[in-house]
Amino acid sequence: MDTEALKKSLLTKFVEVTQDRLQAIQLGILDLEKPESERAAEAVARELHTMKGEARMLGLAAIGQLAHCCEDLLKAERDKKVDVRAATDLLLHACDAISDLLDDLEAAKEGSDASNEMAGKLAAMAGAPIPPLKPPSRTASPRLKAPAASAPVPAPKPELAPPPESAPSPVPRPSAPAPAGVPARAEERTDRSIRVNVEILDALGLLAGDLLVESARAGLRTDDIQGLFARFSRLGDNLLKLSEHEVVDPKAREQVARLESDLHLLRDDAFRFVRTHADGSNTLHGNLTQLADHVAEARLVPLASVFEAFPRAARELAHAQNKHIEMVVENTNAGVDRSLVADLRDALVHLLRNAIDHGIEGPDTRSTLGKPETGRVLLRARVDGDMLHVEVEDDGRGIDPDRLRAAAVHKRLLTEAQAAALSEREAMELIFRAGFSTREEVSETSGRGVGMDVVKRKVEGLGGSVAVTSRIGRSTTVSLRLPQSLALMRVLLIRMGDDVYGMPAADVEAVARFRPEDRLEIMGSLAVMHRNRPVTMVALGPLLGLNGGPRFERPPCVVVRHGEDRAALVVDGFVDEREVAVKPVGGDFMKGAPFVSGSAALEDGRIAVLLHVPDIMTEVRKLARPVTEGAQTKRLKVLLVDDSPIARATESALVRALGHTVEEAQDGEDGWSRIQATQYDLILTDVQMPRLDGFSLTRRIKQSVELSKIPVVILSSLASPEDKRRGLDAGADAYLIKGELGVESLALTIDRLT
Repeated sequence: MDTEALKKSLLTKFVEVTQDRLQAIQLGILDLEKPESERAAEAVARELHTMKGEARMLGLAAIGQLAHCCEDLLKAERDKKVDVRAATDLLLHACDAISDLLDDLEAAKEGSDASNEMAGKLAAMAGAPIPPLKPPSRTASPRLKAPAASAPVPAPKPELAPPPESAPSPVPRPSAPAPAGVPARAEERTDRSIRVNVEILDALGLLAGDLLVESARAGLRTDDIQGLFARFSRLGDNLLKLSEHEVVDPKAREQVARLESDLHLLRDDAFRFVRTHADGSNTLHGNLTQLADHVAEARLVPLASVFEAFPRAARELAHAQNKHIEMVVENTNAGVDRSLVADLRDALVHLLRNAIDHGIEGPDTRSTLGKPETGRVLLRARVDGDMLHVEVEDDGRGIDPDRLRAAAVHKRLLTEAQAAALSEREAMELIFRAGFSTREEVSETSGRGVGMDVVKRKVEGLGGSVAVTSRIGRSTTVSLRLPQSLALMRVLLIRMGDDVYGMPAADVEAVARFRPEDRLEIMGSLAVMHRNRPVTMVALGPLLGLNGGPRFERPPCVVVRHGEDRAALVVDGFVDEREVAVKPVGGDFMKGAPFVSGSAALEDGRIAVLLHVPDIMTEVRKLARPVTEGAQTKRLKVLLVDDSPIARATESALVRALGHTVEEAQDGEDGWSRIQATQYDLILTDVQMPRLDGFSLTRRIKQSVELSKIPVVILSSLASPEDKRRGLDAGADAYLIKGELGVESLALTIDRLT
């Protein structure tokens, strides 16, 4: 390789590695404000020193000058000569200046107005002279020597900024390129990674998926061949038996004997071929499965490429609002499919802005509340099977459901009656409505109602879900659950009529056949008891616009889960569970069709339509949502006392459907303890319970001066006139039979008593 070509190659590698090094330097600079600043400063100093040496060797004098100035300022900060916050701000801006020089290598050699100005600012704050652009002890462009044969060129790593569509797939961070002619370190010699264009990986992924399908078809053809040979064998046996009775001539019998011998040999060879072919097909299928897995793994980008840019951005946003935050990032080694990176990054940007702007309080407010002045934002990830879980948690003010209801009414998104009827969880989900915001004023950061609706739309568009949990005054956690890869997906194949549909296996909680006695009616909607909780039951065929519905007494059902919602979808049958190569929906027939996320080819030539569970669950919620116009609008706090978990789950669902909040007690004694500690608007109680039955509990309540005005409704399976009389004698305000319990009777009773 000639000198110019080698120099160009090393410059390219320097740019790639320095982009990665700058990200690490910025993370270390942010740690200067933390208690463990000494270790962080040492790491930053090492990286700056290495960058300075490499830049000067390659003639990039301006980068070397800025790195030297940063070293001086870092030393001044460590010697307590400058304010740490001011030094941190300027060092971060210096990283931006170096990044700009990497985009303009001519300016990196000779310097620019911006780089000269930055060098002056750094030197002034550090109280040190500006180092010369080109130190006399070194030439700007040293003679380049070819690297030693034992020192392979380190593999580059792509930049951690949002990757362009054509950006190659990231690889583990390489060490900095060694100076020309200097032997590489041991870890550099063992680095076997290379950059591969993601378009090639995309093509390999599709090809691997098609080959998997083709190998499965080869398995079917093996079965067909085996069946054909078996038929030939039976036909030959029948012909030989027939010839034994019909052939009399000795010569003909001799020919028949030879034919019989040839037939046996042919049969042995045929079966041997089938067995060998089947073994080869199985081996090929196994190898192709490994190939598909490796390609899918190669498409994974370390979450560091998404996460590591956030601490600095979070710090700057917090400073702009005069807030102090500490951002903690955990588990950056988890991987995510490169095709998901852009949408995931966009979603996290909105979540972090909300956490800092809405969640974290100002330092004075936090001190008043007894909290540390520095707020904490935690960004963490974990992989669970094929799913990636990402959480953003802050220790701020939390989310007040009543404030959300009031904001929805004020912005005319809901009427007062509709807002009052919302459960706490439904109120929390108001933050995902387009145009919703609790801010009265509009700022650069928030107040326009754009943010959480974008998060929900992007995550659900990827087949994922979003959940929010909050403790008022303590914390808020937003959890994202999305597939780790969209190229290969494990799906449950189901049958609807003659067609095959697929559901992501990660969204399937169970498959079952529910008995008639497992079914119940809630607010006019059919439900089934699944794992001690009522789950809406919906026929998938009519939901998809197909014919049919439940045709069996115990129809096959798929219990799917999206966030905290579940539904039992009635299907016609199950086919299989397998990993498929997902392809986008093509053609005018299926493009834009509701509930469809993609397609997959099957080995028998059919195309399986892959269903989008978030869209299905949205429609299920519409079908299951009760009509509450004209119903009770006052929001009540209800205590339900029952020793049966199934009964509590069913009755709680009825009460919540009417818009009230419910707390549950496991028996009469537990209920009595809760009543003494908490104020309730209504009490619903069973009769037959351990420790304290419902009649005795009712008498205690009615005999208490403080509690006697609380309405008590007995819910019991005891339906005799004597049982009802005993309940009313105990002081119950109403007596309802569980077997006859319906939403109308319960609503009328609650209206009358409250």
